[in-house]
Amino acid sequence: MSNLGSRSRTHLAAATAAVAAVATLTLGAPTGASNASPSSARPSDDRVAHRAVAALKEHPVAARATKGQEFRSVATIRDADGATHVRLDRTYRGLPVIGGDLVVHQGPDATWEGVSQTLAAPLRLSVRPTVGKARAERAVTARDQVTRKIRKLRVEGTTRLVVNTIGGAPRLAWEVTTGGRYTDGTPSRLLTYVDARTGAVIRREERIQTADGEGTSLYSGTVDLQVTPSGSSYQLKDPTRGNTYTTDMKNKSDSVLCTLLGLGCSNGTLFTSTDTSFGNGQTSNRESAAVDAQYGTSVTWDYYKLVHQRDGIFGDGSGSFNRVHYGNAYANAFWDGTKMTYGDGDGTTFGPLVSLDVAGHEMSHGVTENTAGLTYSGESGGLNEATSDIFGTMVEFYAANANDPADYYIGEEFDLADHSGFRRMDNPSLDGSSHSCWSTSTKNVDVHYSSGVGNHFFYLLAEGSGQKTIGDKVHNSPTCNGSTIQGIGRGDAEKIWFKALTAYMTSGTTYAQARTATLNAASDLFGANSLQRSTVAAAWSAVNVN
Repeated sequence: MSNLGSRSRTHLAAATAAVAAVATLTLGAPTGASNASPSSARPSDDRVAHRAVAALKEHPVAARATKGQEFRSVATIRDADGATHVRLDRTYRGLPVIGGDLVVHQGPDATWEGVSQTLAAPLRLSVRPTVGKARAERAVTARDQVTRKIRKLRVEGTTRLVVNTIGGAPRLAWEVTTGGRYTDGTPSRLLTYVDARTGAVIRREERIQTADGEGTSLYSGTVDLQVTPSGSSYQLKDPTRGNTYTTDMKNKSDSVLCTLLGLGCSNGTLFTSTDTSFGNGQTSNRESAAVDAQYGTSVTWDYYKLVHQRDGIFGDGSGSFNRVHYGNAYANAFWDGTKMTYGDGDGTTFGPLVSLDVAGHEMSHGVTENTAGLTYSGESGGLNEATSDIFGTMVEFYAANANDPADYYIGEEFDLADHSGFRRMDNPSLDGSSHSCWSTSTKNVDVHYSSGVGNHFFYLLAEGSGQKTIGDKVHNSPTCNGSTIQGIGRGDAEKIWFKALTAYMTSGTTYAQARTATLNAASDLFGANSLQRSTVAAAWSAVNVN
């Protein structure tokens, strides 16, 4: 949960045949997608995907070729010069491979340009479990350091057999999904991987991604909103941005049945008004928080559309929605795969959690989930959180809202004490917990604190080292190796991170692999001998990622 936290040549030749040429594609237009004819666009992606799998067959070492392996295409990215990046999921003897996803890169003329992946070697393991599903589920619900924090912990959904490659050697595992609720009211949807041969818990991953909030009042001033007429009233629903909308939870939380079983869930009540005006900028008016949430959604949508040419969180033109006034004095916010949910804070330390950077942060969790799919634990979890902090901050700069001067502090607007926020990117360790510099222990800390390494890298890349005032905050960014960094500017930096996320990062990407991913992205965008690429290398070295 994120709180707003060598084989011989003979063997290789034989293994070539083990790369299954399977590229499964969904050809139907998803809900909310454009009305462009699928015959003019999708088949070309289909051919590119099959071409990528065929290329893997010709490169068995890169494919980690082994008998019983197949690939399924999930996304294709095309560069302006015609180069392609095809994201594939992997199965082994019919089982999903967690952490086995990869991206195949090919030039404009379909020449092979390599693979991005975290799987280090071919899979060779038995897929016959010696531990049954029931025993695995009992192990999952046993009380330990993680589960004792979750109330009403129960197994939900379908327990499935997988090959887990995240966090160690590949192991046959049961993937068990549980629901529940943390003591502060945040829902839990926990994935636990249990060794299918020993019954030991391998790892756990929280799928509800949140951001700790500290807020004052509603701070974006008077903003433009798109609303939808409905009879004699107007709905807080934006038909120009995938029908995104905002609802009032009326300070209720998700029920236990909803959290555990998905039954009786409430999406709240859609905000409506007798005129086209919503809110008055005060917390006493329930519409005010809704305006901030809806505005944050609109600005984030426009940012991804106009800066990165991405059509909404899901990339298909469909929208998500917001729930505000969630829970009683709930001082958090979270993304659950379909929507954003915001609490009102406790009114003393934190105010409503609907600031612009948090809206961008939460929606960016959705972008990450639907692109690289960074696993929410270890270093990949830190990169997941860093990505949301990075793009939440870039959304703030994109908005250029005088009521919320853009800076590299996260959540400063609703920090009622001193507006210092709960994280900062120039020198993350100043919060007392975050890592500004990578070390061997970074993978072991909470993902909100390991995110500091990625945040610090991005700040150095964009702004450089040393002291400066940005927005209304003083920033002072040291380096971990004593070097001096000259930043390349936010525009180039954000494009490099987005390209790395969508074209090179995979679910288990580590910080060392993120260095390679961003170097590749910088080469693609600006050239292998560019200043941007050399600064990417220097900025990573400056946070001890070499």
